[in-house]
Amino acid sequence: MKKTFIFILSIVLVTGFSSCEATRNANNKQKGAVIGAASGAILGAVIGNNAGKGGNGALGAVVGGVVGGTAGVLIGNQMDKQAQKIEEEIPGAQVERIDDGIVVTFDENSGVYFETSKYDLNAASRANLDKLANVLREYPNTNVLVVGHTDSTGPLEFNMTLSKNRAMAVTNYFVQTKGLSAGRFTTNWNGPHAPVADNATPEGRAKNRRVNIGIVPNEQMIEEAKQQAGE
Repeated sequence: MKKTFIFILSIVLVTGFSSCEATRNANNKQKGAVIGAASGAILGAVIGNNAGKGGNGALGAVVGGVVGGTAGVLIGNQMDKQAQKIEEEIPGAQVERIDDGIVVTFDENSGVYFETSKYDLNAASRANLDKLANVLREYPNTNVLVVGHTDSTGPLEFNMTLSKNRAMAVTNYFVQTKGLSAGRFTTNWNGPHAPVADNATPEGRAKNRRVNIGIVPNEQMIEEAKQQAGE
């Protein structure tokens, strides 16, 4: 079976490299085998290009790189299933599969939001975090990166503190209220430094006031995938 699987994988690789369009359109399981190199794409999606401006800086060990080969295919399959589960459980959330990870974005239009200048979680936000906590519990072999963002309204120092408090509120809810392991979580905050929309409009500011959650395979998942793949 192993030889058959590797043969099928080799066909996928040849097909992918023979056509740029095929590689761009490949699903995430295939990308895990095709890319096979360290990548900061998920980090960029979660924290933008301003990692040094906020947070605790302990991100490299959390995100890691893309796992290639057969192990990458196995990990991609698990992460695809987890992403699909999140989409089913939380229809309002924005769910993206990037490299070996998942990025979930909650803003004022998609499930987890805060009152102006506040960081306490309201009932609707807690309900959606409850659903995500259930998925994280179902897939325990992952690390989770929580990153808070604000719009550009108000003083920079205030926004940095606000984004920190909002990110910590989410992490603490997962750990203290839902009982998830604190060792799985890294919390970061970016203030207004990584906007995804125009801060000149109310709609844009609403999108920038957000919390990103990055979910990546932990060492146990990676090692188990390598063992299954015989790598």
